[in-house]
Amino acid sequence: MRRASFLLLCLAVTPACADDSDCRTSWDGTLYGYASNMNLRDDSVLNPDNQIAHIAQRSVVAEARFNFKAENETVRFTARPIVSVRDTNLQRSDESYVSQWQLRVRAAEGWNVAVGREVMNWGAAQFRSPSSPFYFDNGRGDPMRELVGMDNIKLTWTPDMQSSATLARIVRSGYGASQPDQWRDSWLVKLDQRGSEWAYGVVAVKAPELPAFYGANGQYTWSDTLLLYGELGSSAQTLALVSPDNVMLPFSLQTTSPRRTTSLAGAAYTFENGQSFNAEYLHDSHGYSAAEEEAYFARAASALPLAGMALGYAPRLLGRDYLHLVWQSNMMESDYYWRAMFTHNVADGSNELGAYCEKTLNPHLSLFTTLVFNSGSARQEMSALFTRSVTAGLKVALP
Repeated sequence: MRRASFLLLCLAVTPACADDSDCRTSWDGTLYGYASNMNLRDDSVLNPDNQIAHIAQRSVVAEARFNFKAENETVRFTARPIVSVRDTNLQRSDESYVSQWQLRVRAAEGWNVAVGREVMNWGAAQFRSPSSPFYFDNGRGDPMRELVGMDNIKLTWTPDMQSSATLARIVRSGYGASQPDQWRDSWLVKLDQRGSEWAYGVVAVKAPELPAFYGANGQYTWSDTLLLYGELGSSAQTLALVSPDNVMLPFSLQTTSPRRTTSLAGAAYTFENGQSFNAEYLHDSHGYSAAEEEAYFARAASALPLAGMALGYAPRLLGRDYLHLVWQSNMMESDYYWRAMFTHNVADGSNELGAYCEKTLNPHLSLFTTLVFNSGSARQEMSALFTRSVTAGLKVALP
């Protein structure tokens, strides 16, 4: 039903724009073909013998991602449809959906009204985004990941180049969202200010069944080479798994956790050759202390149902403190791009080392590979499920 409604909207917008001599249309796309292999832990506590998570160890994927745009001085329509075919050692799946789309109308000078499916993510953080209630995992650590937007109706006021205010009704989470949908029928208010060397934004989101979320993000350009930034979020989580530090006490499940704060501080330095280095520190009060995390794994190891509970209701990050480093090549280089990432869980000492490399063979064809190596034991976060994964494939740019 939703897909049919979207197609009807496309059919309605395209002819209307085509009749306008000032209408501008464009499209592009990328075809992907890649294979992945993951080395699961044989001694995993959270997923023994892959009985709980049923993670595919091998997969082959063919995917097409398109971008369409039609606009004039008053109306702009954009859409990003995705078509994917995935064959794994567990099953084959085909899916097609629209990850983002928007119909925006300029209602008056400085006022815009929009309806669509939008990725509501902001801030400069690479590891996680504490200031966004919808995309704590912002996907910036995985260049292959496709974020799906939130279905919304939005009113934006932009009186000048320095200020903007947004009021949005979140109708529901987008395609593939988990159920029940905690963001259905929620309200969002966001204010942004920017200057020549600084920018900041504040946001509040109220969902029907949750206390309000409050977030803030800011950045300051210290010099031509150094950018300082930070993010903050205050929220309560649904279905929070409580893990007492006394292993003799059982797990318990809170319908709504107490309000807690998550913060991130970061800096980005750009070298003369165009390469950049990011260093970030995240503190997430929703995670476990070192003793609580140790007890979490001990309970999970005692029985398979408890392992399933531990994995299914785990907090978004097991620990509370993380160091994240990113080193990447000059993004203006046309022949290649590479990105190296390192994440350290301060509480349990586990690490994740990741890399993405892409080589352009010609203007339409590129080869890429993604590598992830986790170090630690089966009772540490980064290495709890798998030790390494490798993805390799090609991209074809259209037209």
